[in-house]
Amino acid sequence: MTNEDVDAFRTEARTIAHLIHPHIVRVLDFGVQERIPFLVMDYAPNGTLRQLHPKGSSLALATIVTYVKQVADALQYAHDEKLIHRDIKPENMLVGERNEVFLSDFGIALVAQSSRHQSTQEVIGTVTYMSPEQIQGKPRPASDQYSLSIVVYEWLCGDRPFHGSFTELCTQHMFAPPPPLREKMPTISPDIEYIVMTALAKDPKQRFASIRAFATALEQASRLGPSQPPVSPRQVTSPSEPLPLTVLATPPHRTPELTTEAPPPNLSSQRVEAVGTERPIQPIRRLSRRTVIAGLVGLTLVGGGITWFVIPHSPALGTILYTYHGHSDQVYSVTWSPDGKRIASGSRDNTVQLWNAADGSNLYTYKGHSSAVNLVAWSLDGKRIVSASFDKTVQVWNAADGSNVYTYKGHSDTVWWVAWSPDNKRIASTSNDKTVQVWNAADGSNVYIYKGHSNSVDSVAWSPDGERIASASSDKTVQVWNAADGSNVYTYKGHSDSVFSVAWSPDGKRIASGSGTNDKTVQVWDAADGSNVYTYRGHSDAVNSVVWSPDSKRISSASSDKTVQVWDAVDGAG
Repeated sequence: MTNEDVDAFRTEARTIAHLIHPHIVRVLDFGVQERIPFLVMDYAPNGTLRQLHPKGSSLALATIVTYVKQVADALQYAHDEKLIHRDIKPENMLVGERNEVFLSDFGIALVAQSSRHQSTQEVIGTVTYMSPEQIQGKPRPASDQYSLSIVVYEWLCGDRPFHGSFTELCTQHMFAPPPPLREKMPTISPDIEYIVMTALAKDPKQRFASIRAFATALEQASRLGPSQPPVSPRQVTSPSEPLPLTVLATPPHRTPELTTEAPPPNLSSQRVEAVGTERPIQPIRRLSRRTVIAGLVGLTLVGGGITWFVIPHSPALGTILYTYHGHSDQVYSVTWSPDGKRIASGSRDNTVQLWNAADGSNLYTYKGHSSAVNLVAWSLDGKRIVSASFDKTVQVWNAADGSNVYTYKGHSDTVWWVAWSPDNKRIASTSNDKTVQVWNAADGSNVYIYKGHSNSVDSVAWSPDGERIASASSDKTVQVWNAADGSNVYTYKGHSDSVFSVAWSPDGKRIASGSGTNDKTVQVWDAADGSNVYTYRGHSDAVNSVVWSPDSKRISSASSDKTVQVWDAVDGAG
């Protein structure tokens, strides 16, 4: 590398090191030694998406959408920071301990681009996913969209659109239309195919206006049933925009009868609008006469982004009362106020939103965090709320008006979990920094730090009497210790994988803990001495959350297998 290259690398590496996002692997250090550039990055324990899904694999559409949303969210953040990845491929998508996706190797792309002496062999691994304009040395944000759509194409049908030598691949990317997906996957939805092909347009101006718009269009098209109108790639709902009005006149378990003024146009026959013309989907359906009559019984009103039912009689069990749409990104945590009148929800959009439990009307939005909010907890007296975030802080604020009381900054990494003591006097918080920190709820002064774990601490629970604390960790243990001074009482080692959740029974007699993908169990054990009572094996994937019923007789467990299972806490019977 020349001196000019070294300076350019350091300047851009410094920019990359400042990228802080839930789906971007952090750069911990960088430099140049003997004119060789290097970067030190976070470690993701579960390999890459290429290892998880080898070449030739076809993935379910729902899985693809999940991956694309995470990668696109990371790329949109990078693009907003004026940075282009340049090397999007499954090998650069890492899998975290909770099976979340992290985009890596901004730096690898940077290192490759920083050298003026690349060989054909050095870039051939990347050219498979490279956009026409990048091949010409003119990358732009839309180049990452093209590369991601090549990945989506491959995931859908198990094959990439172009093959051949370096020269042949470059020529195909620049001039050859990609083979229609329907030739390799006859059952593919025309909507999905059209969205992918739009993102694969040779002219970057003919692609989606942003990587987020591409991901949103793909997600919306994946949800369309055979009787629903298609989604136009330029008429997608941006996460930051209000959701389009949706008319529902029957409970969600029944399908309303819908008619259209004319047959909906085929998505593949529509012309793509100019860049920058994103706008919400306009409803093109109208209710049939039969549905309008039904609506006199269960009328749906829309206001403030919330849809709710006004029903003159008690709704049937399972009927949706309303849906809160205030957040612009994934919602990670939700909690009721002790009096049951309000709900607080924490999101990846960096906010906590407080709303009326009766009708979903927003009361206020707390914007104190600079990154995703992982968990929200209400004090037992209902006066304060505490929120834990990726920004390494725990913030305590007044539930009445959202005014900040103080910010706890004791942790050096992401804070995963937070819990109030039963007497409301102390707070315990867990972090990726391998500690549990106990502090004074009144002023945030640290009481002590528990350092018994050797890996990230994912969950914490107080005993009902406030005398002990149980902490669950990715080191595969649950540790029980004295709340007064942090002295260890015993360590439970029954799990064979990371322990994501721990819960103390309300009667104080037992503890339940849920574990990761390689374990898949909930284990119930004696809180006094850690002896195993029984192991629940009803789930087929990682158990992410465990909670006891108020009477200590039942347990509900939430899993990555897409189920919540409720079972007898006495013997584990489903």
